[in-house]
Amino acid sequence: MAKQHTYVLTTKWTGNKGEGTSTYRSYERNHTISADNKPDILGSSDPAFRGDKTRYNPEELLVAALSTCHMLSYLHLCAVAGVVVLDYTDKAAGTMVETPDGGGHFTDVTLYPVVLVAQESMIDKANELHHQASKLCFIANSCNFPVHHKPTCRVVID
Repeated sequence: MAKQHTYVLTTKWTGNKGEGTSTYRSYERNHTISADNKPDILGSSDPAFRGDKTRYNPEELLVAALSTCHMLSYLHLCAVAGVVVLDYTDKAAGTMVETPDGGGHFTDVTLYPVVLVAQESMIDKANELHHQASKLCFIANSCNFPVHHKPTCRVVID
């Protein structure tokens, strides 16, 4: 039997300015995401949809989930394969298009991981492991759009 995992969190709308949702402009899109024993995430909608630009929006959080899930899968594979990663940074980007009915969907996300490894002999294997990490990533496997990878791998220079 496959292992099953359940994730529980609370999303609380904090944008009622006293009139509720009486009009499209009468409320803020602000909300707080919380889970036991973790710091809150302050969220809103994208500023294009009347959101607060100082808070994370759901679209950014989806891209972040893809980026971090890939990273964690990748680091695991590197550790198992003997590839010593010393630094990992990803500047991920996602594209969403709006539909005429007011909805929208992501068309793709591209991850741009920059990986620093301990030895030059590890670079080829380090690059190869991105493909396997993609196959293992829980979040990417749950998406109905492509998740691309454009990694850069370098060796630490003494």
